[in-house]
Amino acid sequence: MLLTRASEYALLSLDKIRKSDRPIGAEQLAKELCIPKSFLAKILHNLAKQDILESHRGAQGGFAIKSSLSQITVYDIIIAAEGKRPSVFDCSLYSDNCPNGVIGSCAISPFLATFQDKIDHFLHDLTLDQLFE
Repeated sequence: MLLTRASEYALLSLDKIRKSDRPIGAEQLAKELCIPKSFLAKILHNLAKQDILESHRGAQGGFAIKSSLSQITVYDIIIAAEGKRPSVFDCSLYSDNCPNGVIGSCAISPFLATFQDKIDHFLHDLTLDQLFE
């Protein structure tokens, strides 16, 4: 599956964070977006580990976007949120998960590889400033 709730929540959170003039905490975001706090906190920390967000401690702490929206791609966000490369099909050429064990000789593997490549390029080219315009 290409996008799970983790990617969806990451994008929704980034939209809220970008609109704020100060860092926003996980608890506030979770309430505003109706997302379980523990799940959202994990996603936000993963985004911070990948240098998409910066974490501020203290009473006025929370998360803020670390760099320009034009430098952050949707591909980067998915990797940070999901912990793996986005893949359209479980049996894409990016994994060894072919249910039939014939990933190199599968009749549809060229189509899957081409489709995956087009999705990868699209996600690499789509930045947050484009997504939120």
